[in-house]
Amino acid sequence: MTQFASQAESQKLLTPEFMNRIERLDVMSRKILHGKMQGERRSKRRGQSVEFADYRNYVVGDDLRFIDWNLYARLDKLFLRLFLEEEDLSVSFVMDTTASMSVGEPNKMHYTKQLVAALSYIALLKYNRVSLFSFVDTITDSLMGLRGRKFVPQMIEFIDRQFASPSLETPGDLATVCKRVAMTQQQPGVIVLVSDCFDKGDLANAMRYLGDPRHDVYVIQLLSPQEIDPKKAGMIGDLRFEDVEDGDIAEVSVTPELIDRYKANLEAYCTHIRDLCMKRNIAYMIGDTAVPIETMVMKYLREKGLLG
Repeated sequence: MTQFASQAESQKLLTPEFMNRIERLDVMSRKILHGKMQGERRSKRRGQSVEFADYRNYVVGDDLRFIDWNLYARLDKLFLRLFLEEEDLSVSFVMDTTASMSVGEPNKMHYTKQLVAALSYIALLKYNRVSLFSFVDTITDSLMGLRGRKFVPQMIEFIDRQFASPSLETPGDLATVCKRVAMTQQQPGVIVLVSDCFDKGDLANAMRYLGDPRHDVYVIQLLSPQEIDPKKAGMIGDLRFEDVEDGDIAEVSVTPELIDRYKANLEAYCTHIRDLCMKRNIAYMIGDTAVPIETMVMKYLREKGLLG
């Protein structure tokens, strides 16, 4: 893949097989049980269903009370009736589209799009209220207030048109972005930031803006295998490096010892971000684009508590 992905290079974000596998998952909240759907979300608080919402295929373990037997008589297939309660869960996904997301193999930008598409699909199917944001130095695009399966094509179209910025004049400003996102959150909910977090600004302020105690916040710091271990990319010898975000250039003689120092500095930087997140009760994890997207969603995000 070239440094900056083009529209023609856009790949399919979600395969039908993957969509079928993740349909039973749900976005979880560690702090709140504000959004509920009978037949879908387990809650300590029980409410009364007020609106029929949708059907989905029955799978073993579902509550038999919600099977539509009339539909079964006509189609000879089991379907579960979904009901929307009076409150729903607000889920916001924030995508980094700064220039540094254009690099890596597998590409960080495409991986971000796949990940956010999968999470948004899960949230929409459970009738959570989904909002999407992309950013460079500020919010550059947004789509807010989606709810329900019918908005899946609109969600996919929004995510598919997001590409890493080719401009070297607009480096990321995560603090400004997080402040803007926080201002849009009118009710308790879940916020997921997907970014490489390569930001020369005030990361402490960025996490302060995100770390509203009303919200469950997840920061997924996405890195490529080449960034995690440059030896895998063959970065040895006299090389010329250019910062893709601000154009800074450095000529460096790369040795194994220098790579070891780089890896130590990267580890320290990631630890610094993790500590900032812990201070604000934000869940933090590093995402490696070498990990298959199915494994990231089905295993690691479930282990982290974002999905259940």
